[in-house]
Amino acid sequence: MKTNREKEIYKVTLVGSGGNLLLVVLKFVAGVLGNSAAMIADAVHSLSDFFTDLIVLFFVKVSAKPQDESHDYGHGKFETLATLLIGLALGGAAIGIIVSGGTKFAHWLQGETLQTPGMLAFWAAIISIAVKEVLYRYTVAKGRTLKSQAVVANAWHHRSDALSSIGAAIGIGGAILLGERWAVLDPLASIVVGGMLIKVAWDLLKGCLGELTDQSLSSDEERKIEDIIHSFPDVSEPHNLRTRKIGNRVAIEVHIRMDGDIPLSIAHERATEIERKIKECFGWETLVTLHMEPKK
Repeated sequence: MKTNREKEIYKVTLVGSGGNLLLVVLKFVAGVLGNSAAMIADAVHSLSDFFTDLIVLFFVKVSAKPQDESHDYGHGKFETLATLLIGLALGGAAIGIIVSGGTKFAHWLQGETLQTPGMLAFWAAIISIAVKEVLYRYTVAKGRTLKSQAVVANAWHHRSDALSSIGAAIGIGGAILLGERWAVLDPLASIVVGGMLIKVAWDLLKGCLGELTDQSLSSDEERKIEDIIHSFPDVSEPHNLRTRKIGNRVAIEVHIRMDGDIPLSIAHERATEIERKIKECFGWETLVTLHMEPKK
């Protein structure tokens, strides 16, 4: 049975995939009929968006599974894996766009005449900008509310597509307004678009690679954990702090010192209070492990 979180992720992803599918058809038709390399490159980008939507739908279903005998910490990192695949897909699409635009530019330098794109391609770019910006704002808001790294990553895929359409619109519009002599602006625009996509792909990959390799939380977040522990006067010396992310959850392990003469029931009660306060800060699904030691 799907959780509310899983249902919401499915809903926002299906909305995005529907928009992507419509834009793929529009851009390919406009790129071919409008004779625009930039628009065809933009269509390839939208196609990669559509495939990454399918990846999110599959991996979110897997990541929502509870812990079992083979995954004691649950399946949260499958969502991180989805983010990794989205970043790789975006980077691959970007490289293809740059190579294609670079090839056309090289032919132009060798004296080949490039065809001027048509107005159909320009208007397709304008429509794409509007649709993808709306999808970005909707998806990123939902992703942050649901604390889903994969949904936020997919939102940035929408934004990057909007940016690529802006680059395509500038290149196509410039080529149309300035005439055949400046038709090279169309493939040049596709190269610029590819460069922007490389940056977005790297930002996505950098974050999820850190999580997949068990990178610690930031120093500010770890300091926040220590501050929570220090807020209890009968608890001291938090040490051996270890943190990591598991999908949309955080795992925290830390050693603390308490008076060795107090009853076990009181020590347990204090540990429960610390755990609750940490979860209030980092989310109720946070995995907290406290190891209690007597004061020296």
